[in-house]
Amino acid sequence: MDANQNAVQVQGKGLFATQLIRKGETIFVERPLVAAQFLWNALYRYRACDHCLRALEKAEENAQRLTGKPGQVLPHPELCAVRKDLHQNCPHCQVMYCSAECRLAAAEQYHQVLCPGPSQDDPLHPLNKLQEAWRSVHYPPETASIMLMARMVATVKQAKDKDRWIRLFSQFCNKTANEEEEIVHKLLGDKFKGQLELLRRLFTEALYEEALSQWFTPDGFRSLFALVGTNGQGIGTSSLSQWVHACDALELKPQDREQLDAFIDQLYKDIEAATGEFLNCEGSGLFVLQSCCNHSCVPNAETSFPENNFLLHVTALEDIKPGEEICISYLDCCQRERSRHSRHKILRENYLFVCSCPKCLAEADEPNVTSEEEEEEEEEEGEPEDAELGDEMTDV
Repeated sequence: MDANQNAVQVQGKGLFATQLIRKGETIFVERPLVAAQFLWNALYRYRACDHCLRALEKAEENAQRLTGKPGQVLPHPELCAVRKDLHQNCPHCQVMYCSAECRLAAAEQYHQVLCPGPSQDDPLHPLNKLQEAWRSVHYPPETASIMLMARMVATVKQAKDKDRWIRLFSQFCNKTANEEEEIVHKLLGDKFKGQLELLRRLFTEALYEEALSQWFTPDGFRSLFALVGTNGQGIGTSSLSQWVHACDALELKPQDREQLDAFIDQLYKDIEAATGEFLNCEGSGLFVLQSCCNHSCVPNAETSFPENNFLLHVTALEDIKPGEEICISYLDCCQRERSRHSRHKILRENYLFVCSCPKCLAEADEPNVTSEEEEEEEEEEGEPEDAELGDEMTDV
């Protein structure tokens, strides 16, 4: 953790300012206990560091893949921050890391347990069977990964002080048995009970650990599933996005700025036509401090990943006074503009709570129905109003 870490204090299930925090200030920077790239995202060649999720493609390579145009050229290539000369792979299974530091960090924390060695592409390897089973029940848009749970177990298996890691993971929000079933249903669909049991069996075959025996029971596995489904913070990284931000910071003549902006606008139109909304390397992580931030439909802080890796920055959207609660939003910008009823429906079905933020209280007299206009909009977009969330996938 970094930045103004002394400016915040955890009280119950909430995070509060201990001193004045100015708009635009970074409140804190946090490293996740564990993080993992989504499995479909990795399968579709969104190349990311296997530890910190830093995008590994050069910005131009990223643009070529996303547009489907092998000849796509980006101006100002010197603004791309990707350092391929620093990349290293695991000498045993060949998974790629952005640096020697990440390769060593992964090996020290969990990768010794999870490394499949020469069986990386063997469909009968227990971990590959587990991942394939997960992909068969959890399709894009992804909101969780079975490998986040696997890294939790592997971290404990490798740890000298196993109790410390078990305590760290036990800090995250717990739910009742009925609430846990709702979360699992949301992640796996109508046949979730049979699918959950299959995943539990494969998970046990690949990773059983005596110190965590409770996690491998039917009730314990459901609880672990619900913990990840409720607390996992979405992570997004993109070398192209980093290049665009660097272009925005260039000091250019008005005509040159206009030309560059027009090029970038067209580039994103081409990407949308070829790839749709899936622009980033995506995954999720468990962040202790961020998980203490409650939701508000009018947040005073936001999360982002400006370093193009898993380091989460929480930044003030307005001045926050001492004693004031620091709130983020679990909804994206468009969802926050919808009716109170629609916001509540999304939050209740994905996070199992009813929001009582100032905006929701002020709109308490609104009718408890989704407007016809919103329903028509959903039909046009082909997206149900209870679309799955993994916390808001923040800008990179």
